[in-house]
Amino acid sequence: MPDSVYKVIELVGTSTESWEKAASAAVRRAAQTLRDLRVAEISQLDMQLKNGKIESYRAKVRVSFRYDGTWSSDFRCLTSA
Repeated sequence: MPDSVYKVIELVGTSTESWEKAASAAVRRAAQTLRDLRVAEISQLDMQLKNGKIESYRAKVRVSFRYDGTWSSDFRCLTSA
């Protein structure tokens, strides 16, 4: 197997329903512009509150993908949305 290099970025997904849906939202969005996603790791979970009630769930997700030297243009698309 040849040597490989992977890039890791951190995203925050949100959902009004659950942390699982928040994490899934981050991965789904990353998959729209990044190729060859490999691993997604949830690094932090939190909630936004309003008037003492949960307004949204947030999941900070570290996503890795194979680095082929062209990730920067894909990343600009991801962050400009």
